[in-house]
Amino acid sequence: MKKKDKFIFLCQSCGAQTPKWMGRCPECGDWDTLVEEKIIIAGSGKARTIAPPEPVSINSVEVTDTQLLKTGITEFDRVLGGGIVDGSLILIGGDPGIGKSTLMLQVLATLANSKKKCLYVSGEESILQLSMRGKRLDSGSDSLFIVAETDLESILSMVEKKHYDAMVIDSIQTVFHPEVSSTPGSVTQIREASMQFMRLAKTTGIPIFLVGHVTKVGAIAGPRIMEHMVDTVLYFEGDKSHIFRILRAVKNRFGSTNEIGVFEMREKGLSQVPNPSAIFLSDRSAVAPGSVVTSSMEGTRPILVEIQGLVSSSGMGNPRRTVLGLDNNRVALILAVMEKRLGMNLSGLDVFMNVIGGVRIVEPSADLAIAAALASSFLDKPVHKETTLIGEIGLTGEIRAVSHAQARIKEASKMGFTTCLVPSSAMKQLSRVEGMTIESVSFLKDAMEVLFDGQEE
Repeated sequence: MKKKDKFIFLCQSCGAQTPKWMGRCPECGDWDTLVEEKIIIAGSGKARTIAPPEPVSINSVEVTDTQLLKTGITEFDRVLGGGIVDGSLILIGGDPGIGKSTLMLQVLATLANSKKKCLYVSGEESILQLSMRGKRLDSGSDSLFIVAETDLESILSMVEKKHYDAMVIDSIQTVFHPEVSSTPGSVTQIREASMQFMRLAKTTGIPIFLVGHVTKVGAIAGPRIMEHMVDTVLYFEGDKSHIFRILRAVKNRFGSTNEIGVFEMREKGLSQVPNPSAIFLSDRSAVAPGSVVTSSMEGTRPILVEIQGLVSSSGMGNPRRTVLGLDNNRVALILAVMEKRLGMNLSGLDVFMNVIGGVRIVEPSADLAIAAALASSFLDKPVHKETTLIGEIGLTGEIRAVSHAQARIKEASKMGFTTCLVPSSAMKQLSRVEGMTIESVSFLKDAMEVLFDGQEE
């Protein structure tokens, strides 16, 4: 007697399973995301004929220095930890149109130009479209092969026939396994495809890049287990209204997750930005109330960014709080400290904050710059153009030390700044920087006196 097929309902957002359909997922709370899928039952229970591997002592394994594969794109290699590790599985996500496919095509093109055999598999574009984009980006090479395919078994078969040094799957959501009944892009299909590509990378040593779509909240679409399986997860960030793009690692088994790569979107594709500080400060005006520069650490590299604040009277009962590029909760905390410790009545005013260039700052070292920008706009007094500020603000109004203060100050000096406000507790760890006057402050009130006292009303 033939067994009846069994079905289950899978959430397409988080991968949760339920035996019956529900309007709302009980795990993540998303509406209308449960899709019916057939349960795949494993084989007939035959005895295993393959002998299991023999466990060995960890001390007996000979470790050799892994030769990293350099792509030739310095900003990309920096984020990966110096280059691509053989057999690594790398997932890259980002908003539609941000430049994921452009970046991957340029990466494979640079590898192909160094005599590496590369394969670009597209499930969203035809061969003609890929060729047109390659010519526009000047990314042609006889060692770069392209194919339009979505069948998982067909992709695996073509890789097994010919050896490649690197491979891109664009995108993982379009790949499907013909023996899995669910539709392409479903949780089951993405999980199966990710597992197969992970097995291929580990057994053959081919580094594989998986391009992934993102959901409306910015997370990579598909089951969360996919991010656990891969070796590296990269996010390509940026505002489409700006030409700058930032590549950030949120997981990296072979390097730091603090490094970022900065790119500029041009007609010929993505161009590296070796000195982001100069680019982000290039259009800064000479004197403007509400404009302050701070030094943000992105991995091992300090980057100077301009923070702008605007405080204005509110015409509504509930004042607006609009924050771009900063943490909303952090700005709210600083506003509360300023109102309590400085006596500035900001609760009834509209507050707008922005980081120029589409950069996002999450570290607390920008607290002092945020407070100075808001105070500058509130008092309508500019902060001196050649002054930069670094420091974290506590709830009692104290200015706390931050990491890598010396590197931040050196970067500011290199960019022409002559004065830097730092926490008093960091002074004993600092050495003299030529051309830079370092002033220390212990409390937020002290910082405001240094910045604004003595200026003409």
